[in-house]
Amino acid sequence: MLYDTKTVRINEVLSIKNGIAGTIALNLSANFFPLFAIEVLDANNYQVGLISSLPAFIGIFTTLIAAVLINRLNEKKRFTMYSTIITRVFIALMIFVPYINTKYSSWVFVILIAVMNLPGTFFTLSWQAFIGDLIPDDRRNSFFGKRNKQLTFVAMIVTLIAGVVMKEQSSSNALPYQILFIIAFAFGIIETYYLSKHVEIKANDSLIEKVSLFSKRLFRHKPYFTFLICGLFFNFSWQMAWSLFNIYQIRFAHADAFWISIFIVANQLTQVFSYPIWSRLADRWGNAKMIVWATFGMALAPVLTILSVNLYYLVAINFVTGFFLAGTVLLLFNRLLEVSEDDYRTSYITNYNFLLSFIAFLAPQFGVFLLEFFNMNVAMITATILRILSAVLFGFVAYGMGRKVLKKYNIQKIS
Repeated sequence: MLYDTKTVRINEVLSIKNGIAGTIALNLSANFFPLFAIEVLDANNYQVGLISSLPAFIGIFTTLIAAVLINRLNEKKRFTMYSTIITRVFIALMIFVPYINTKYSSWVFVILIAVMNLPGTFFTLSWQAFIGDLIPDDRRNSFFGKRNKQLTFVAMIVTLIAGVVMKEQSSSNALPYQILFIIAFAFGIIETYYLSKHVEIKANDSLIEKVSLFSKRLFRHKPYFTFLICGLFFNFSWQMAWSLFNIYQIRFAHADAFWISIFIVANQLTQVFSYPIWSRLADRWGNAKMIVWATFGMALAPVLTILSVNLYYLVAINFVTGFFLAGTVLLLFNRLLEVSEDDYRTSYITNYNFLLSFIAFLAPQFGVFLLEFFNMNVAMITATILRILSAVLFGFVAYGMGRKVLKKYNIQKIS
């Protein structure tokens, strides 16, 4: 479906405003979830791991429902709006968790985060399909590069302000977190408002996708299939360390809310300047080739982190790795849109996110298992090795290394 240039520009401006509000909501809530769980609710390592993995478990089943619903929609905006505001309501509910019996409060918090991913999955899938329809192929790298840059800048400022304010508070005091959650919910309302202003052209019933979530057509589309294999492997190596970083920074380096904010800000500061660079590189060399270098850089983060518990050192590491994180986030999403056939984009996106939910559930638990069974060093080094292997796998696809190997050793391709 084609939109005229004026409509595309209007939607781009609204998308940035919508994204800014959503970014503020997330950075005032999700960034502080692990610290809130550990310091206020006394959550253990297993529960911290569940904060990352349990939402993905919910997402596995939710994606199946979303696949049926979204594929049948000839208007995605309204569905995306409802999903957004319901997701943000769960942030408001977290305000009441500290009033629950201490024995159960950490579990209630974990369950709230998990269930929040039910409407959250609807929101993610519908927004990706919605924005994919609104922004034409030739503008995606430049637009998403610009959008991500502005959103990251806002996230950096918001996180820094929150960190400075939280510095003056006791890390075990629930009230500052509750205030953050209230403000986050308010911005969730603003986020929904700007989403409602997007201009969407209603699709004809004949254009609504007829491809199912598990259609053979999806897996027979070679560009998508190869991206799927590489993307899932990388996400496993990426997400297995998410809980480990939180545990290392809080339990090993003894970082409080202020330092957690500084880590995030340092990472985001680099991203602000990096998105335009990755966008230009992608326009010149292609998303597929640049993903190789972005993911290889991401591989350095776990092993560099465990070299020291010095807080200033960890700030520096976050500053460096932010460059590669910007490329990874931008290129993975653009590449997913790129390898998806236009007429069946929602099916491709839903299929990818459904399979990704399995990875997102298993990976953090695997990371915590390595931590508990061995130690932090083994867990982080394993994450680095797997990330390097995923970058190599992306390279085989992007640079045709597989074909070169077959040709070098005169091996006939098996059909």
